[in-house]
Amino acid sequence: EEEGLLGAEEEDDYVAAEAGPDIKLFGKWSFNEIEIRDISLEDYIACKTDHAVYLPHTSGRYQMKRFRKASCPIVERLACCLMKKGRNSGKKMMAVRIIQHTLEIIHLLTDQNPIQIVVDAIINSGPREDSTRVGGAGVVRRQAVDMSPFRRVNYALYLLATGAREASFRNLKTMAECLAEELINAARGSSNSYAIKKKDEIERVAKSNR
Repeated sequence: EEEGLLGAEEEDDYVAAEAGPDIKLFGKWSFNEIEIRDISLEDYIACKTDHAVYLPHTSGRYQMKRFRKASCPIVERLACCLMKKGRNSGKKMMAVRIIQHTLEIIHLLTDQNPIQIVVDAIINSGPREDSTRVGGAGVVRRQAVDMSPFRRVNYALYLLATGAREASFRNLKTMAECLAEELINAARGSSNSYAIKKKDEIERVAKSNR
C-alpha cells in the first residue's frame, strides 16, 4: 500500500512539473487568461504558453529568417518598436522600463490585465486593407489589396509606437503616459488614438481605390 501512495505522490509531482510555473511579466501580469479575439492574428501575436516571459528582453535572433519574429513575445516587439529614431537606437533597457511603467499606468486606469489591453490595441489598429502602386511607364494608379495578418500586426505596432512618440515629443507627459493612453484608446477603438485614425485613413484610401 505504501508503494501505491508513493507512486501517487510521484504522479502528482509529475503533473505539477508538466503545468510549469505561472510565468508573469515583470513578476506581476499573468499571460494565462489573455485571449486573442481575432482568429486570424492568433499565430502572429505571441503571448501564449511558450512565449510567456518575465522580461520583454529575450536577446533572441528574430531577424535571421523570414517570419522568425512572429515567435518573438508581443510585449518585446512593442519594446523594440520604441527604440526608433536614431538617438534611441539600441537602448532596450530604456524601452523595457518604459513598457513596465506603461503597464502599471494601464492597470491603474482600467483595472484590467494590461497585456490584454496591449493585445486588443494591436488587433484594433492593424489596417485590413491597403493600396499599392500598380502600373508601369509613367502611368501609376493605386490598387486596393488585402493585408496579410502578419503585416497587420507589424503595422499596428509601428502605428502605436509612432503615435506615442509623437504625443510625448516636446511635451511634459512622459513616454509611458502617452503610450498607455494610446494603447487604452486603441483597445477601445476610440478615434482619439493616432493608430486608429491612421488605420481608418489607410482603409478609406484603399476603399476608394478598389
